[in-house]
Amino acid sequence: MGTTSSPPSGLQSLHHAAFRCRDAEQTRWFYEDVLGLKASAGIVLDEVPGLGDPVPYMHIFFEMEDGNFVAFFDAPSTADADWFQRKDSFDMHIALQARDEAHMLEIQQRIRSHGVSCLGPVEHHFVRSVYMYDPNGIQVEVTCRTADHDRILAEEGAVLPQLIKDWSARTRAEKEAKFGAESLDRRGKPQSELKG
Repeated sequence: MGTTSSPPSGLQSLHHAAFRCRDAEQTRWFYEDVLGLKASAGIVLDEVPGLGDPVPYMHIFFEMEDGNFVAFFDAPSTADADWFQRKDSFDMHIALQARDEAHMLEIQQRIRSHGVSCLGPVEHHFVRSVYMYDPNGIQVEVTCRTADHDRILAEEGAVLPQLIKDWSARTRAEKEAKFGAESLDRRGKPQSELKG
């Protein structure tokens, strides 16, 4: 089970990460009023593009300073109320980058002034972060890079292939028991099975 090297894909940046929301207005309040992102676009459609499934929904976009977005789907007909319970940060969280530590602390005070709990800062050595939950049960991290950010990530990146190999060996038996070997070994479909 080796890895093959491939050239970089040329993908430039994250355009948007999208999540489900319980309510568009409640989500707008949090991301625009509390966090200060720009509510920049919204569309309402009555079916899922490309599939034609009759699911009315609103898709809303919040813009960051770099032009990238955090987006949400408000689709009550297909929503499960349990999905909006707080999610473990290992399962889902988003990290938004502040300009520097002073800016991060300023944002933390802004968040708290809206009655939202915002814990931290927490030291991760390459970043420092503060944490809160949005109204949809998603943990939101506001983070800033430390002076050692690039050096630390470069050092960690240099040993990443071996680290993954060692971690995979250490956790393989537990994962096989939980997920099955076939699930762990899957790497896409054969070319003959792929559709246009």
